Amino acid sequence: MASFNKIIIVGYLGRNPELRSTPAGTPVCDFSVATTEKKGDSDVTTWFKVTTWQKLAEVAEKYLAKGSQVYVEGRVSLREYTDRDGNKRTSLEVNATDLKFIGAKGEAKAASAGANADAAPSDDGVIDDDSIPF
Repeated sequence: MASFNKIIIVGYLGRNPELRSTPAGTPVCDFSVATTEKKGDSDVTTWFKVTTWQKLAEVAEKYLAKGSQVYVEGRVSLREYTDRDGNKRTSLEVNATDLKFIGAKGEAKAASAGANADAAPSDDGVIDDDSIPF
């Protein structure tokens, strides 16, 4: 039987996206997303480090900002590392394959990205069928 690794997250950006390039010139964008759920009387927040690549990275950096609500789809991995104080830590990392910008009109400058990463938003900030170049 085949297996696959897929995660869907709907949460809020904890910091502004940071765009950089690999030595080969490939755009890479990193940002963090927080999800919160109720557990009894308290809220439990889980943080994810999200990485986007190529055109999706450029779109994420251009249209997302700290506090933006976003739908992220991709592959998840668990990374273990030792912090500066010598403590062992783990990090949930997502290699994003699709993004959808969520929120009220004007809150985000585009409605979705991923397959439509080349699309330009219309004047009201929404990507519609007329603005998709294919």
